[in-house]
Amino acid sequence: MSPPAQPAPTPAGDEDGASPRELLLEAARRDNTDLLNEVLEKIQHNAEILNSAADALGNTTLHVATQYGSYDVLDTLLDCSGLEVDPTNTLDRDTPLHKAVYLCREDRNLGHAIVDLLLDAGADPRIRNRQKMRPIDVADQNDTELRNMLRQAEYKVEMGDDVVQEDEQDGGSGSESD
Repeated sequence: MSPPAQPAPTPAGDEDGASPRELLLEAARRDNTDLLNEVLEKIQHNAEILNSAADALGNTTLHVATQYGSYDVLDTLLDCSGLEVDPTNTLDRDTPLHKAVYLCREDRNLGHAIVDLLLDAGADPRIRNRQKMRPIDVADQNDTELRNMLRQAEYKVEMGDDVVQEDEQDGGSGSESD
């Protein structure tokens, strides 16, 4: 009689039983880039696993990292090929950009840095949540810097990325008089 067949090991399970998805969320909560890089290596940067890792409320790894202000984890995740930057969660249909705007109320500097990081990665500031609100609609009315960032990003998306940035204008048009 042969021994019972052992179940095939899951591609991302570890010795403690935590799945890769659980480990991705934990790395996002704790801004733990070492754990994140270990899991990314184990799953071979599989975008399907990255995009499907979510908590019970449908918050993806990007949502969780944004909510907890895990800048370094976000920066690493956003470099992963195939990562969806505009997933919506189940509860409120918020995107990570919505979460970053909420973070600005608690920690303005960190929130602004994360909003900038998400926008640079291609997050769409026009997406509306369950309450039909865009990120700019949930932004603090007194946070003019954030509101300007979001307005510029909306304009840039609507113009098809044809917007010339002020800091990219070296020397002007040559029509200035001396």
